[in-house]
Amino acid sequence: MIFVTGGAGFIGSNFILDWLALGDEPVLNLDKLTYAGNLNNLARLKDDPRHLFVQGNIGNRALVAQLLERHRPRALVHFAAESHVDRSIDAPGDFIATNINGTFALLEAARAYWQDLASAQKSAFRFLHVSTDEVYGTLGPGDPAFTERTAYAPNSPYAASKAASDHLVRACHHTYGLPTLTSNCSNNYGPYQFPEKLIPLMIANALAGKPLPVYGDGQQVRDWLYVGDHCAALRRILASGRPGEVYNVGGCNEMKNIDVIHTLCDLLDAALPRAASAASYRSQIAYVADRPGHDRRYAVDAGKLRRELGWVPAETFGSGIANTVRWYLEHRQWAADIASGAYRNGLADAGAAA
Repeated sequence: MIFVTGGAGFIGSNFILDWLALGDEPVLNLDKLTYAGNLNNLARLKDDPRHLFVQGNIGNRALVAQLLERHRPRALVHFAAESHVDRSIDAPGDFIATNINGTFALLEAARAYWQDLASAQKSAFRFLHVSTDEVYGTLGPGDPAFTERTAYAPNSPYAASKAASDHLVRACHHTYGLPTLTSNCSNNYGPYQFPEKLIPLMIANALAGKPLPVYGDGQQVRDWLYVGDHCAALRRILASGRPGEVYNVGGCNEMKNIDVIHTLCDLLDAALPRAASAASYRSQIAYVADRPGHDRRYAVDAGKLRRELGWVPAETFGSGIANTVRWYLEHRQWAADIASGAYRNGLADAGAAA
Protein backbone atom coordinates (compact mmCIF):
# COMPACT_ATOMS: atom_id res chain seq x y z
CA MET A 1 0.00 0.00 0.00
CA ILE A 2 1.00 3.62 -0.53
CA PHE A 3 -0.15 6.54 1.63
CA VAL A 4 -1.20 9.72 -0.23
CA THR A 5 -1.91 13.06 1.44
CA GLY A 6 -4.16 15.57 -0.29
CA GLY A 7 -5.59 12.94 -2.58
CA ALA A 8 -8.91 14.74 -3.08
CA GLY A 9 -7.23 17.77 -4.61
CA PHE A 10 -6.38 18.40 -8.23
CA ILE A 11 -3.01 16.67 -8.67
CA GLY A 12 -3.55 14.18 -5.86
CA SER A 13 -6.82 12.86 -7.25
CA ASN A 14 -5.33 12.53 -10.74
CA PHE A 15 -2.41 10.64 -9.23
CA ILE A 16 -4.69 8.20 -7.39
CA LEU A 17 -6.93 7.63 -10.41
CA ASP A 18 -3.92 6.93 -12.62
CA TRP A 19 -2.25 4.75 -9.96
CA LEU A 20 -5.28 2.49 -9.59
CA ALA A 21 -5.89 2.39 -13.35
CA LEU A 22 -2.36 1.06 -13.85
CA GLY A 23 -2.18 -1.46 -11.00
CA ASP A 24 -3.85 -2.98 -7.98
CA GLU A 25 -1.70 -1.67 -5.13
CA PRO A 26 -4.13 0.01 -2.67
CA VAL A 27 -4.00 3.71 -1.77
CA LEU A 28 -4.66 5.20 1.66
CA ASN A 29 -5.86 8.76 1.02
CA LEU A 30 -5.76 11.36 3.82
CA ASP A 31 -7.36 14.70 2.95
CA LYS A 32 -8.68 17.49 5.17
CA LEU A 33 -11.29 18.43 2.54
CA THR A 34 -10.69 22.16 2.60
CA TYR A 35 -12.40 24.21 -0.10
CA ALA A 36 -10.11 22.66 -2.75
CA GLY A 37 -10.69 19.05 -1.70
CA ASN A 38 -13.40 17.45 -3.78
CA LEU A 39 -14.38 13.80 -3.36
CA ASN A 40 -16.35 14.02 -6.59
CA ASN A 41 -12.96 13.92 -8.32
CA LEU A 42 -12.78 10.30 -7.14
CA ALA A 43 -16.34 9.29 -8.05
CA ARG A 44 -15.17 6.47 -10.31
CA LEU A 45 -13.67 4.79 -7.24
CA LYS A 46 -17.06 4.39 -5.61
CA ASP A 47 -17.10 1.05 -3.78
CA ASP A 48 -13.51 0.34 -4.86
CA PRO A 49 -11.80 -1.38 -1.90
CA ARG A 50 -8.37 -0.35 -3.20
CA HIS A 51 -9.09 3.29 -2.27
CA LEU A 52 -9.23 3.90 1.49
CA PHE A 53 -10.27 7.45 2.36
CA VAL A 54 -9.77 9.24 5.67
CA GLN A 55 -10.80 12.83 6.28
CA GLY A 56 -8.15 14.41 8.46
CA ASN A 57 -5.36 16.94 8.87
CA ILE A 58 -1.72 16.14 8.11
CA GLY A 59 -0.91 18.29 11.14
CA ASN A 60 -2.60 15.74 13.41
CA ARG A 61 0.47 13.68 14.16
CA ALA A 62 -1.42 11.17 16.31
CA LEU A 63 -3.86 10.43 13.48
CA VAL A 64 -1.06 10.06 10.94
CA ALA A 65 0.88 7.77 13.29
CA GLN A 66 -2.22 5.64 13.82
CA LEU A 67 -2.79 5.32 10.07
CA LEU A 68 0.85 4.43 9.42
CA GLU A 69 0.84 1.78 12.11
CA ARG A 70 -2.47 0.30 11.01
CA HIS A 71 -1.88 0.18 7.24
CA ARG A 72 1.94 -0.20 7.07
CA PRO A 73 2.50 1.63 3.75
CA ARG A 74 5.73 1.20 1.81
CA ALA A 75 5.71 4.85 0.68
CA LEU A 76 4.16 8.21 1.47
CA VAL A 77 3.36 10.67 -1.34
CA HIS A 78 2.76 14.16 0.04
CA PHE A 79 0.51 16.43 -2.05
CA ALA A 80 -1.45 18.13 0.74
CA ALA A 81 -0.87 21.89 0.59
CA GLU A 82 -2.46 25.28 0.33
CA SER A 83 -1.46 26.24 -3.20
CA HIS A 84 -3.18 29.37 -4.54
CA VAL A 85 -0.93 32.43 -4.64
CA ASP A 86 -3.78 34.96 -4.41
CA ARG A 87 -5.11 33.29 -1.26
CA SER A 88 -1.61 33.28 0.24
CA ILE A 89 -1.47 37.04 -0.20
CA ASP A 90 -4.83 37.50 1.55
CA ALA A 91 -4.41 34.84 4.28
CA PRO A 92 -0.76 33.74 4.62
CA GLY A 93 -1.35 32.11 8.01
CA ASP A 94 -3.20 29.19 6.43
CA PHE A 95 -0.14 28.49 4.27
CA ILE A 96 2.23 28.54 7.22
CA ALA A 97 -0.05 26.18 9.16
CA THR A 98 -0.47 23.60 6.40
CA ASN A 99 2.62 23.81 4.22
CA ILE A 100 5.21 24.29 6.95
CA ASN A 101 3.77 23.05 10.25
CA GLY A 102 1.72 20.31 8.59
CA THR A 103 4.68 19.02 6.61
CA PHE A 104 6.82 19.03 9.75
CA ALA A 105 4.23 17.01 11.67
CA LEU A 106 3.94 14.56 8.76
CA LEU A 107 7.72 14.16 8.60
CA GLU A 108 7.92 13.51 12.33
CA ALA A 109 5.23 10.83 12.16
CA ALA A 110 6.82 9.26 9.08
CA ARG A 111 10.26 9.28 10.67
CA ALA A 112 9.03 7.54 13.81
CA TYR A 113 7.25 4.91 11.70
CA TRP A 114 10.25 4.39 9.41
CA GLN A 115 12.72 4.00 12.27
CA ASP A 116 10.75 1.04 13.63
CA LEU A 117 10.55 -0.84 10.32
CA ALA A 118 12.48 -4.03 9.72
CA SER A 119 15.73 -3.59 7.80
CA ALA A 120 14.45 -4.52 4.32
CA GLN A 121 11.27 -2.46 4.69
CA LYS A 122 13.25 0.44 6.10
CA SER A 123 15.58 0.60 3.11
CA ALA A 124 12.67 0.33 0.66
CA PHE A 125 10.49 3.05 2.25
CA ARG A 126 10.16 6.40 0.45
CA PHE A 127 8.75 9.81 1.39
CA LEU A 128 7.95 11.74 -1.83
CA HIS A 129 7.36 15.45 -1.27
CA VAL A 130 5.56 17.18 -4.17
CA SER A 131 6.57 20.82 -4.45
CA THR A 132 6.65 23.69 -6.95
CA ASP A 133 8.98 25.64 -9.21
CA GLU A 134 7.81 28.85 -7.50
CA VAL A 135 10.37 28.25 -4.73
CA TYR A 136 13.05 29.40 -7.21
CA GLY A 137 11.56 32.87 -7.70
CA THR A 138 11.35 34.62 -11.05
CA LEU A 139 13.40 34.67 -14.26
CA GLY A 140 14.29 37.37 -16.74
CA PRO A 141 13.47 36.92 -20.44
CA GLY A 142 16.90 35.53 -21.31
CA ASP A 143 17.71 33.66 -18.10
CA PRO A 144 18.32 29.90 -18.22
CA ALA A 145 15.57 27.67 -16.86
CA PHE A 146 15.47 26.57 -13.24
CA THR A 147 17.57 23.53 -12.41
CA GLU A 148 17.81 21.58 -9.18
CA ARG A 149 20.84 23.75 -8.31
CA THR A 150 19.02 27.08 -8.70
CA ALA A 151 19.09 29.09 -5.47
CA TYR A 152 15.75 29.47 -3.70
CA ALA A 153 14.24 32.97 -3.92
CA PRO A 154 10.49 32.69 -3.17
CA ASN A 155 8.46 35.84 -3.80
CA SER A 156 4.99 35.04 -2.39
CA PRO A 157 3.81 33.66 0.95
CA TYR A 158 2.80 30.49 -0.90
CA ALA A 159 6.23 30.06 -2.48
CA ALA A 160 7.97 30.83 0.81
CA SER A 161 5.90 28.25 2.66
CA LYS A 162 6.71 25.59 0.06
CA ALA A 163 10.39 26.53 0.15
CA ALA A 164 10.36 26.04 3.92
CA SER A 165 8.72 22.63 3.54
CA ASP A 166 11.36 21.63 0.97
CA HIS A 167 14.09 22.56 3.44
CA LEU A 168 12.44 20.53 6.19
CA VAL A 169 12.31 17.48 3.92
CA ARG A 170 15.96 17.93 2.96
CA ALA A 171 17.00 18.34 6.59
CA CYS A 172 15.06 15.24 7.65
CA HIS A 173 16.98 13.18 5.11
CA HIS A 174 20.41 14.59 5.91
CA THR A 175 19.97 14.58 9.69
CA TYR A 176 18.01 11.38 10.28
CA GLY A 177 18.42 9.41 7.06
CA LEU A 178 14.71 9.32 6.15
CA PRO A 179 14.70 8.30 2.45
CA THR A 180 13.04 11.37 0.99
CA LEU A 181 12.48 12.48 -2.59
CA THR A 182 11.42 15.98 -3.65
CA SER A 183 9.87 17.05 -6.94
CA ASN A 184 9.49 20.67 -8.05
CA CYS A 185 6.96 20.97 -10.85
CA SER A 186 5.88 23.71 -13.22
CA ASN A 187 2.28 24.92 -13.71
CA ASN A 188 -0.08 21.95 -13.93
CA TYR A 189 -3.31 21.87 -15.90
CA GLY A 190 -5.88 19.24 -16.81
CA PRO A 191 -9.03 17.55 -15.47
CA TYR A 192 -10.35 18.25 -11.96
CA GLN A 193 -8.43 21.51 -11.42
CA PHE A 194 -10.21 23.82 -9.00
CA PRO A 195 -11.61 26.79 -10.99
CA GLU A 196 -9.63 29.49 -9.20
CA LYS A 197 -6.59 28.61 -11.35
CA LEU A 198 -6.04 30.25 -14.73
CA ILE A 199 -7.16 27.61 -17.24
CA PRO A 200 -10.35 26.29 -15.55
CA LEU A 201 -11.28 29.84 -14.48
CA MET A 202 -11.09 31.08 -18.06
CA ILE A 203 -13.14 28.15 -19.35
CA ALA A 204 -15.82 28.62 -16.67
CA ASN A 205 -16.04 32.39 -17.17
CA ALA A 206 -16.09 32.09 -20.94
CA LEU A 207 -19.01 29.66 -20.87
CA ALA A 208 -20.86 31.82 -18.33
CA GLY A 209 -20.43 34.99 -20.43
CA LYS A 210 -18.29 36.61 -17.74
CA PRO A 211 -15.11 38.66 -18.21
CA LEU A 212 -11.85 36.77 -18.63
CA PRO A 213 -9.58 38.66 -16.19
CA VAL A 214 -5.96 39.05 -17.27
CA TYR A 215 -3.43 40.29 -14.71
CA GLY A 216 -1.38 43.28 -15.86
CA ASP A 217 -0.27 43.03 -19.49
CA GLY A 218 -0.72 39.25 -19.68
CA GLN A 219 2.91 38.77 -20.69
CA GLN A 220 3.83 36.61 -17.69
CA VAL A 221 5.45 33.36 -18.87
CA ARG A 222 4.85 29.95 -17.36
CA ASP A 223 5.95 26.42 -18.25
CA TRP A 224 2.80 24.30 -18.61
CA LEU A 225 2.75 20.64 -17.52
CA TYR A 226 -0.19 18.35 -18.26
CA VAL A 227 -1.25 16.68 -15.02
CA GLY A 228 -1.11 13.19 -16.50
CA ASP A 229 2.53 13.75 -17.44
CA HIS A 230 3.22 15.00 -13.92
CA CYS A 231 1.67 11.87 -12.42
CA ALA A 232 3.80 9.68 -14.69
CA ALA A 233 6.91 11.56 -13.56
CA LEU A 234 5.99 11.07 -9.90
CA ARG A 235 5.52 7.34 -10.41
CA ARG A 236 8.97 7.19 -12.01
CA ILE A 237 10.56 9.21 -9.19
CA LEU A 238 8.89 7.04 -6.55
CA ALA A 239 10.06 3.85 -8.25
CA SER A 240 13.61 4.80 -9.16
CA GLY A 241 14.58 8.15 -7.66
CA ARG A 242 17.65 8.32 -5.44
CA PRO A 243 16.88 9.11 -1.79
CA GLY A 244 17.78 12.66 -0.83
CA GLU A 245 17.55 13.90 -4.42
CA VAL A 246 15.44 16.66 -5.97
CA TYR A 247 13.90 16.30 -9.43
CA ASN A 248 12.43 19.16 -11.45
CA VAL A 249 9.37 18.24 -13.51
CA GLY A 250 8.55 20.52 -16.44
CA GLY A 251 6.34 20.35 -19.48
CA CYS A 252 8.78 22.05 -21.89
CA ASN A 253 5.94 24.40 -22.84
CA GLU A 254 6.71 28.04 -22.04
CA MET A 255 3.69 30.19 -22.82
CA LYS A 256 2.62 33.75 -22.08
CA ASN A 257 -0.58 33.92 -20.05
CA ILE A 258 -2.35 35.93 -22.74
CA ASP A 259 -1.40 33.33 -25.37
CA VAL A 260 -2.84 30.57 -23.17
CA ILE A 261 -6.09 32.52 -22.91
CA HIS A 262 -6.20 33.15 -26.65
CA THR A 263 -5.70 29.42 -27.26
CA LEU A 264 -8.55 28.58 -24.89
CA CYS A 265 -10.85 31.07 -26.60
CA ASP A 266 -10.04 29.66 -30.02
CA LEU A 267 -10.70 26.09 -28.90
CA LEU A 268 -14.02 27.13 -27.37
CA ASP A 269 -14.95 29.08 -30.50
CA ALA A 270 -14.51 25.87 -32.49
CA ALA A 271 -16.19 23.52 -30.02
CA LEU A 272 -19.01 25.67 -28.65
CA PRO A 273 -19.52 28.99 -30.47
CA ARG A 274 -21.14 31.77 -28.47
CA ALA A 275 -24.89 31.53 -28.93
CA ALA A 276 -25.73 35.20 -28.51
CA SER A 277 -23.10 36.64 -30.81
CA ALA A 278 -20.79 35.78 -33.66
CA ALA A 279 -17.94 37.35 -31.72
CA SER A 280 -15.11 35.23 -30.38
CA TYR A 281 -14.76 34.43 -26.69
CA ARG A 282 -11.70 36.68 -26.97
CA SER A 283 -14.12 39.63 -26.76
CA GLN A 284 -14.64 38.77 -23.07
CA ILE A 285 -10.96 39.38 -22.19
CA ALA A 286 -10.60 42.14 -19.58
CA TYR A 287 -7.26 43.42 -18.28
CA VAL A 288 -7.14 43.99 -14.52
CA ALA A 289 -4.61 45.31 -11.99
CA ASP A 290 -1.63 43.02 -11.62
CA ARG A 291 -1.14 40.74 -8.62
CA PRO A 292 1.23 42.14 -5.96
CA GLY A 293 4.74 40.76 -6.44
CA HIS A 294 3.70 38.82 -9.56
CA ASP A 295 6.62 36.67 -10.82
CA ARG A 296 7.34 37.44 -14.46
CA ARG A 297 8.63 34.13 -15.78
CA TYR A 298 9.06 30.51 -14.73
CA ALA A 299 10.88 27.94 -16.83
CA VAL A 300 11.88 24.45 -15.72
CA ASP A 301 14.82 22.37 -16.90
CA ALA A 302 13.75 18.73 -16.42
CA GLY A 303 16.98 17.38 -17.89
CA LYS A 304 18.01 15.54 -14.72
CA LEU A 305 14.73 13.62 -14.67
CA ARG A 306 15.16 12.73 -18.33
CA ARG A 307 18.81 11.67 -18.01
CA GLU A 308 18.55 9.70 -14.78
CA LEU A 309 15.05 8.24 -14.91
CA GLY A 310 14.12 8.39 -18.60
CA TRP A 311 11.01 10.55 -18.18
CA VAL A 312 9.77 12.90 -20.90
CA PRO A 313 6.30 14.46 -21.18
CA ALA A 314 3.92 12.65 -23.50
CA GLU A 315 1.73 15.70 -24.18
CA THR A 316 2.54 18.89 -26.05
CA PHE A 317 0.71 22.00 -24.91
CA GLY A 318 -1.48 21.70 -27.99
CA SER A 319 -2.59 18.14 -27.25
CA GLY A 320 -2.86 18.67 -23.50
CA ILE A 321 -4.94 21.84 -23.71
CA ALA A 322 -7.26 20.23 -26.27
CA ASN A 323 -7.79 17.30 -23.89
CA THR A 324 -8.42 19.72 -21.04
CA VAL A 325 -11.02 21.84 -22.86
CA ARG A 326 -12.78 18.70 -24.05
CA TRP A 327 -12.89 17.36 -20.47
CA TYR A 328 -14.38 20.53 -19.03
CA LEU A 329 -17.01 20.69 -21.77
CA GLU A 330 -17.96 17.08 -21.05
CA HIS A 331 -18.03 17.60 -17.26
CA ARG A 332 -19.95 20.84 -16.89
CA GLN A 333 -21.92 19.44 -13.94
CA TRP A 334 -18.66 18.94 -12.05
CA ALA A 335 -17.87 22.64 -12.47
CA ALA A 336 -21.47 23.63 -11.70
CA ASP A 337 -21.34 21.74 -8.41
CA ILE A 338 -18.26 23.74 -7.43
CA ALA A 339 -19.89 27.03 -8.41
CA SER A 340 -23.00 26.21 -6.36
CA GLY A 341 -21.07 24.75 -3.43
CA ALA A 342 -22.84 21.39 -3.81
CA TYR A 343 -19.47 19.61 -4.07
CA ARG A 344 -18.89 20.36 -0.38
CA ASN A 345 -21.51 17.74 0.42
CA GLY A 346 -18.85 15.21 -0.58
CA LEU A 347 -19.26 11.74 -1.92
CA ALA A 348 -19.67 9.47 1.06
CA ASP A 349 -18.66 6.31 -0.72
CA ALA A 350 -15.76 7.41 -2.93
CA GLY A 351 -13.94 4.29 -1.83
CA ALA A 352 -13.72 2.18 1.28
CA ALA A 353 -13.49 3.79 4.70
CA ALA A 354 -10.17 3.31 6.42
